[in-house]
Amino acid sequence: MIEVIEKRNTNKTTNEMRMEFAAVSDNEAFARMAVAAFITPLNPTLEEMSDVKTAISEAVTNAVIHGYENRNHMDDRVSMTCTLRGDVLEVEILDRGVGIEDVRLAMEPLYTSKPDQDRSGMGFAFMEAFMDNLEVESEVGCGTVVRMCKKIGISSWIDSEE
Repeated sequence: MIEVIEKRNTNKTTNEMRMEFAAVSDNEAFARMAVAAFITPLNPTLEEMSDVKTAISEAVTNAVIHGYENRNHMDDRVSMTCTLRGDVLEVEILDRGVGIEDVRLAMEPLYTSKPDQDRSGMGFAFMEAFMDNLEVESEVGCGTVVRMCKKIGISSWIDSEE
């Protein structure tokens, strides 16, 4: 049984896409739809698709609103890399904005550094709830990288029962 699992893991298909776009709010929908199209070959459920799109939306919105402070400068960029390793989606969203002084505090539900803009402080909480794994690294003055993973589909455990 272990040998079969190892063979399946070493033969998993890998696909990757990278994109960079202006850090403007309009591009949040573009990023969300690009990732949705990218995972379509995995035949995700509506719930999985919704979860991924919501997490992407929150991460890109954080980059625009908090990373670049919603400046709308065309030279402010958000980079997104998506990798499929078999049935696992890995996403990395990077900004080179102001950074986060205290990542642990920023990840607390309901915490927001922009209460005057009616921000709910639930972005990281939603990302964490809708994805299987979330990591955030940031350096003040250098930017932030958000890494998320999600297993798509149920084929792996069905195949392992055979």
